[in-house]
Amino acid sequence: MARLRDRLDRLARNGVIVVATAAAVVLAVLAYLVFSLRAAQAAGPDVLLAATVATALTAAACGALAPLVRANRALRHEVGRLEERIEALSDAQWELRESEERARSFVEMQGDVVVRRDAEHCVTYVNDAWCTLAGAERGALLGRPFAPPVVETGPVTARPDGIRTFEQAIATPAGPRWIAWREILVRSFGATETQAVGRDVTDRVTAERALAETRERADAASRAKSRFLAMVSHEIRTPLNGILGMTDLLLDTPLSPEQGAYAKAVKTSGRALLTLIEDMLDFAKIEAGKLELVARPFRLAAVVEEVVELLAPRAHDKGIEIAAFVDPRLADPVIGDDARLRQVLLNLGGNAVKFTAEGSVVILAEPGARVGEIALEVRDTGIGIAAEAQARIFEEFEQADGGAARKHGGSGLGLAISRRIVEGMDGAIAVDSAPGDGARFRVTVPLPAAPGLARAPEPTPDLAGTRVAIVTTNPSAAEPVVRHLSAWGASVRVVAPDAADASLVDPAVGTVVVDRAIGPAAAAAIASTTPPAGQRRIVMLRPNERGELTDFLAHGFSDYLVKPVRTASLAGRLGAPAPGTAGPATAPTLVPDPAAAGCRVLVAEDNDINALLVRALLERMGHRPTLVGDGAAAVLAWEAAVSAGMPYALVLMDLHMPGMDGFAATARIRAREAETDRARTPVLALTADAAPEEPDAVRAAGLDGLLVKPLDRDRLSVVIGDVLARVGLAA
Repeated sequence: MARLRDRLDRLARNGVIVVATAAAVVLAVLAYLVFSLRAAQAAGPDVLLAATVATALTAAACGALAPLVRANRALRHEVGRLEERIEALSDAQWELRESEERARSFVEMQGDVVVRRDAEHCVTYVNDAWCTLAGAERGALLGRPFAPPVVETGPVTARPDGIRTFEQAIATPAGPRWIAWREILVRSFGATETQAVGRDVTDRVTAERALAETRERADAASRAKSRFLAMVSHEIRTPLNGILGMTDLLLDTPLSPEQGAYAKAVKTSGRALLTLIEDMLDFAKIEAGKLELVARPFRLAAVVEEVVELLAPRAHDKGIEIAAFVDPRLADPVIGDDARLRQVLLNLGGNAVKFTAEGSVVILAEPGARVGEIALEVRDTGIGIAAEAQARIFEEFEQADGGAARKHGGSGLGLAISRRIVEGMDGAIAVDSAPGDGARFRVTVPLPAAPGLARAPEPTPDLAGTRVAIVTTNPSAAEPVVRHLSAWGASVRVVAPDAADASLVDPAVGTVVVDRAIGPAAAAAIASTTPPAGQRRIVMLRPNERGELTDFLAHGFSDYLVKPVRTASLAGRLGAPAPGTAGPATAPTLVPDPAAAGCRVLVAEDNDINALLVRALLERMGHRPTLVGDGAAAVLAWEAAVSAGMPYALVLMDLHMPGMDGFAATARIRAREAETDRARTPVLALTADAAPEEPDAVRAAGLDGLLVKPLDRDRLSVVIGDVLARVGLAA
């Protein structure tokens, strides 16, 4: 800018000199002419002519001078314009210096460290904060490849705009400091440099690490608490299994009314304690962040029917019915966590049984509002829930009615646990109820169809044109049976016992299903009527009513169904040819236990009371048990039986035993089977752990099923019968 101003000044001075010189020459010539004219007038004509010529030349010189004068004027004008531009540039340069100074002051005031390096990593700029952090003067840093020692570096993140961010601990005279860096490439005087802006985040990193350590200690304490609860749960459930099992055996013996009442009180209290333990354990796991959901293929119908069968003994003990219906339109199998879903249904169904004094509990599974969504509904005819209580019953330790809670017991955790599980599945849970009108709990969860897996074969008898009458005093409990038969094409009518006469003698009614719950007198009255030709009569009874089956079969009933009714059993009974019609004869099964022919069963159980209980249950079912106390003894007993040519039909294996546990023992048995190419021996796991992840470990270990203590006699009979039936050992 200064050089430009000097050049303009020289141009202006040169123009003035030229014009001034020309003017001086003209003035000199004019003075000479004036003097010459005067001399010529005195000298004569020739001299006068010469003077005239000189005058003309002078005039011409003045004319030539005029453009120079005008050019000088234009030059002066241009010089003025340039001076104005120079002034504007000077102002802009001053403002730029002011802006740079403000920016530099702003950077310094922020406390962030700024350093710029060239391609050779030499420092080209540092601010005061960097000098303070490095403990060095600016002059000692510039032009040198200076970088403080790095103590620790975090992960580097490269953004699409070219900015790199990372955190780094560097050694400083004041000790290690954590700096959060932002690096970017910048242009400076035609070269590319790296500018890094860092902020001291030592306090934040220190706080985060302290928080992480605190969280880790808390997690460790929580894990220890969970292990303690699991251990306590196992240790409590083991003797509780003995209490409940022995109470069942005691109730099967001749007792006086007073003794029977006392024994039933023991059983009721034991079951209440078991429920409380399970709720507390589940809640502790959820609070400890142990709610893990595992997505895998499973059959929804199997889960629902299993839940109903598990709840049936409690429901039947109270004199209420329980049933289930799974809509055949649903995908099968589906993807989800079957163990957690089973837990939710057990909680909801258990509450329904608990708060229902008469009537029924029904579990329904139907398509939801969205694709891949399934709606599960648990209905009961119980005491109902007031509107003001419905919002809080899903909170921890909350119950709808304190008086009812004291009467029926419970921890107030079941619904809270269910809500946590359902929300973890991206689902929702709600209730619709009114006092005295029962309750409907509805769960909607996404359970998409399992890709690449074929639908499991389902029994679908063709009942088109078949008329079925169901005689019952509980139409709501009969709803699942009605819906199944209607889906298979049958025309179904539900009638009360006092209105059943017309159906009993109507030859157009092909099948009459009589619910044993109508009472002995009404059932006897129906049994006394002679069925029309071709009419099939089927009785529905509870497992503990099987002793009456012989009488029903002797009075015109052709078959029976055990409640809760399984879909496969219903299809098998109703799909079979009616008496007197063409088709293969199908004799009804008269033996209540499908595996009662008497099988050799190996039992591995380390607890003496539980071993005594299992022995008594198996012997009452007609089996011949052999007891051992640990996994190693179980393997030896199994090998000895195989070598003697008298292999066991079934092994009941406790999973947690001293020395070799049930998992290792089963693995040893499976390995020996593979080595010797022997037939597979069914092995059922016995465990006091109700953990949802236990079934996965059981399947992975090669076991064929799982029985959770305390053992239920009816459940034990069904599971053993199913397992033995699969290997062809049951009738």
